[in-house]
Amino acid sequence: MSQSIHGMWSSRLIFIFAASGSAIGLGNIWRFPYIAGENGGGFFVLVYLACILLIGVPIMASEILLGRAGRKSPINTMQDLTQASGVTASWQAIGWVGAIAGFTILSYYGVVAGWVLFYLLEMSTGGLVNANAQSTQEIFTTLTANPWALVGWQTLFMVMATYIAALGVVKGLQTAVKYMMPALYILLVMLVVWAATESGHFQESLTFLFSFRVEAFSVDALLAAMGHAFFTLSIGMGAIMAYGAYLPKGVSIIGASVTIAMLDTIVALLSALIIFPIVFANGLEGTEGPSLMFLTLPIAFANMPGGQFFGTLFFLLVSFAAITSAISLLEPVTAWLVERLRTTRAVSAMIVGFMAWLLGLGSAFSFNIMSDVHFFPGMTFFNLVDFASDKILLPVGGVLIALFTGWALRQTIIEEELGFAGYTINIWQALIRYIAPVAVGIVFVMKLQTLFTG
Repeated sequence: MSQSIHGMWSSRLIFIFAASGSAIGLGNIWRFPYIAGENGGGFFVLVYLACILLIGVPIMASEILLGRAGRKSPINTMQDLTQASGVTASWQAIGWVGAIAGFTILSYYGVVAGWVLFYLLEMSTGGLVNANAQSTQEIFTTLTANPWALVGWQTLFMVMATYIAALGVVKGLQTAVKYMMPALYILLVMLVVWAATESGHFQESLTFLFSFRVEAFSVDALLAAMGHAFFTLSIGMGAIMAYGAYLPKGVSIIGASVTIAMLDTIVALLSALIIFPIVFANGLEGTEGPSLMFLTLPIAFANMPGGQFFGTLFFLLVSFAAITSAISLLEPVTAWLVERLRTTRAVSAMIVGFMAWLLGLGSAFSFNIMSDVHFFPGMTFFNLVDFASDKILLPVGGVLIALFTGWALRQTIIEEELGFAGYTINIWQALIRYIAPVAVGIVFVMKLQTLFTG
C-alpha cells in the first residue's frame, strides 16, 4: 500500500514535528530536570544519551517501520504484518496493547492537562500574583477537591484535542503541529534567554545539570536513565506506529528517529535551564513531579520582575506540549474505528474522545469524591490506570515491538523500509534483538519489584 487511507504527512519535517510533539509532554518538563540533576548531572546526561541511542531510537525506528509497512491503524497493521511474515497471530497483540495503553494514558492525561489550562488562566489573569507557599497549596487543593472544576477543565482539554483529531491527518494533526511545535520551540528559547539574563542563577543551574558528578551516579541512576530513555519517546502506546503509517516512503526512518530523540532531549534540557534558575533564585525545593509545576514555580513567578508575563508563557508552552501529546494518543483507536466501522473521521474521533473522557472521570474523582476508594492498598483509580499503562502496558508493548521486528518480521520488509542492508542492518538488528528488549525488560522487572517491596 503506497499511502494510508487516513492521509499522509506532507514532508519529513511535519512528521518530525508530529512525532516529537507526541514525545514531548509533561514528563519532559517536570521529570527529566530532576532526575538529571540528582543523578550525576552531566554524567547522567551522557549515559542517558547512550540509552537513547541503544534503546530508544532502535525501538522507535521499529515502531515507525511497522506503521509505514502496514499503512493502517496499529491494530490492523499488526494483523497484516503477521500474515505477511507467516508467523503466529499472537503477535497481533502488539497493536491492541499499544492502542489500549495510549487510550488509558489519554484518560488521565486529560485530567492533568486540565490543571495546566487552569493555571494558564490563573497566571494570565493575575490570580497567582503575590503567591506564596500557603496560597499556592490552597489554590491547588481547592482545584483538586472540587470534582466539577476538575471535570470542567478536563472536558475543555478533551474537546480541544478531539476537535483537532476529528479534522483529520492533514487539516487537523498536521496543521496543529505545524504551528504549535515551532511556537513551543520559540517559547522555550524566549524563556531560556530570560532565565539566563534575569534570574542571576543560570550558572548555578548549568553546574547542577552538567557538572560530572560521578559519585552521584548509581545503579538506580542507570535504571532511571534506561527507563526515561524508553518512556520519554512515546514508544509502545501505538501513537508512533500510527504516525509512521502516514510517513512518505522516501524518508529515512533511522534518521527521523534520531532527530526526534534529539529534539525530545533538547526540550528536556532547555526546560531544566528554565526551571532551575527560577527555583534557585527563590530558594525553593526543585522536587519531582506535579508539585514542581503547580506548587513551586507559581511562587517563583510571583516574586520576580515580569513573572506574570513569563509565567503565562511557561504555562502556554506546557499547554502546547500537552495538546500535541494528546492528539497522538487519540490517533491509534480513532484510525482503527474509521477502518472498522467505515465511519467518518469526525465520528470516530468523537467516540474515542468521549470514551477517554468518561474513563478519565475516575481519575478526576480520585482526588475528591473517590479519594477513599482504593483498588489495592494506597492505590486510587488514578494510581491504578497510571500503574497499568506506565508500568505494565508500555514496557510490555515496547519489548514485543522489539522482538517482533527483530525476530519475526519478514527480512525483506525490514530492508525495504529501512533502505539499507548488510553490516549496517546487522548492527540495528543486534540492538533490537538483544540490547533494547533486555534493557526494557530489566526496567520493567525493577519497577514491579520496587512497587511490591516498597
